[in-house]
Amino acid sequence: MGIGFAVPKVATSVGILQRGVEVIAAEADALRLMGERLDHDFVDACRTIYAAAGRIVITGMGKSGHVARKWAATMAATGTPAIYVHPAEAAHGDLGMLVRGDVLIVISNSGNTGELRPFLRYARSINVEIIGVASQRESLVMQQASVKLCYPAVREACPANVAPTTSTTLQIALGDAIALAVMDMRGFCLERMKNLHPGGTLGTRMTFVSEVMTRGPQLPLIGEDADMNQAVEVMTSSGLGIAGVIDMAGRLKGVITDGDLRRNIHQLHVANAASVMNQAPVTVEPQMLADEVLRILNTNEITAAFVIEPDAAVNSRVPIGVIHVHELLRLGLS
Repeated sequence: MGIGFAVPKVATSVGILQRGVEVIAAEADALRLMGERLDHDFVDACRTIYAAAGRIVITGMGKSGHVARKWAATMAATGTPAIYVHPAEAAHGDLGMLVRGDVLIVISNSGNTGELRPFLRYARSINVEIIGVASQRESLVMQQASVKLCYPAVREACPANVAPTTSTTLQIALGDAIALAVMDMRGFCLERMKNLHPGGTLGTRMTFVSEVMTRGPQLPLIGEDADMNQAVEVMTSSGLGIAGVIDMAGRLKGVITDGDLRRNIHQLHVANAASVMNQAPVTVEPQMLADEVLRILNTNEITAAFVIEPDAAVNSRVPIGVIHVHELLRLGLS
């Protein structure tokens, strides 16, 4: 900590890389230090946010304001209603966005940013709880806050110790830690997370297998005594390149793929499904995410897998669907 950096006189490739390594190392060291120093104030902040009757209103000026926007966005995405309010705009009418029952989070590296004074004064006047986030425990923000989150006052990665770099990295990490800790306290489940992220790449990755799998009468299933003509017919007509072999109770006993047919080509004219099938096939569950299932298919070098309901009351090995890699690729996954 506290080590300055000399700016290379010549911008050589080695010098540029060295500078990048130094900056990242400084910020990584600062993060480790903050992690070691987390204490009961962090717990109090999480509990205060969790218990809020209203929203979490977050403010900050300059680079701390950009971080405050990130805090609000991450909290909202993980189940905690939060908004960002610019402190200067607040002094020109936006103070009305803060009401009783809300919690105000104020982020300021120095803790003495003048633009924050009206916000702090108003919050106290309506008895809104204030969480202060700063590097100086004796600062204005910390004096006004009921919960004081003080992170290490470390040197910026900037040679002149001016440009917010290390300090904003600490602020962002602290916000992520709080958001995810409160998410855990709420028991925020994958289904609710999915509801908040219906679009974009993240929404696609959180598509459940049950939403895209082939199901119903189209399932390519045959009995254990079926001959290879039946197996090939089912595999071809379904277009999935796989046949599931089931017993009398409808439970999946194995699968037959093109590879199984090639490996047993010498006996296909006399073989039945039970003698050719793979008796330990890869299966997936309907509530698995599409992204996870694509990794499973790629890892096992297969193009399709049967979907099994793990919590079925009876005959839990009964296949309820088939997922093919083409369905996952059509979603835009790779």
